[in-house]
Amino acid sequence: MAMSKNYGNKRLVVGAHYGVGDFLAQRITAVILAVYTLVILIGILTMSGFTFENWRAIFTFTVFSLPLGQILATLAFASLVYHAWIGVRDIWMDYVKPVGVRLTLHVLTILWLAGSLAFFAKILWSL
Repeated sequence: MAMSKNYGNKRLVVGAHYGVGDFLAQRITAVILAVYTLVILIGILTMSGFTFENWRAIFTFTVFSLPLGQILATLAFASLVYHAWIGVRDIWMDYVKPVGVRLTLHVLTILWLAGSLAFFAKILWSL
């Protein structure tokens, strides 16, 4: 009985092959979130007083009539959602072995993240 050899040039490669793309996406979204956090922190520290109007101004400032505060906040929150999706998806794929349960958890996670993004957008863009 001949044994198949799965090494060298003809090794059997399995898996989802998310590796490098997900690694880069996690790092890029983390950098976006870190920079946005620093900008918000600087905005809070330079406020004249911690009032609702000043807090609102951090998220609704405009540059050349472009709602830059809202655009940056939306980019940061979308980065957070994508960052969370990659992390939680990897947890489900690594630790939940039954396919049906894993698929259900993936769908519930997507619905929760999409709902959170929609709720965020509704609140932010109604300011």
